[in-house]
Amino acid sequence: MSDKEVILTQEGLKKLEDELENLKSVKRREVAERIKIAIGYGDISENSEYEDAKNEQAFIEGRIITLEKMLRNARIINSDEIDTDTVGVGAIVTVEDLEFGDIVEYTIVGTAESNPLQNKISNESPVGKAILGKKKGTVVDVNVPAGVIQYKIVDIKK
Repeated sequence: MSDKEVILTQEGLKKLEDELENLKSVKRREVAERIKIAIGYGDISENSEYEDAKNEQAFIEGRIITLEKMLRNARIINSDEIDTDTVGVGAIVTVEDLEFGDIVEYTIVGTAESNPLQNKISNESPVGKAILGKKKGTVVDVNVPAGVIQYKIVDIKK
């Protein structure tokens, strides 16, 4: 991961800080204990518990490095910065699918925070890119693998 700016909401910042704290204070100890127990089984050259624990340890340390870098390069979006005239990161946007009439509400977030299951979409996703900077009432074309979807921006709020 490069030193690219990471855009976060206050909620997203808290989640990353909590995950980092959990990895450093809980997961590191748990995996160290697993390694210690696995070493107690004897020959580590053919010890799958030891191998699994070492792999988990490597994953945890890699994730810690990634999170620390993300937090160092974080730019926090405060609710005062959210403009309700145009779509931006942190805004809650209601869009209408013009073909099917479905109405969906998305929160526009940075990539580190995106979670499509919670309707938190990245500013770099196809829908996010298409609606970013647009005003209420604007119709946008979103290029998706299945073709083009037209959305009308119905509302923008904080």
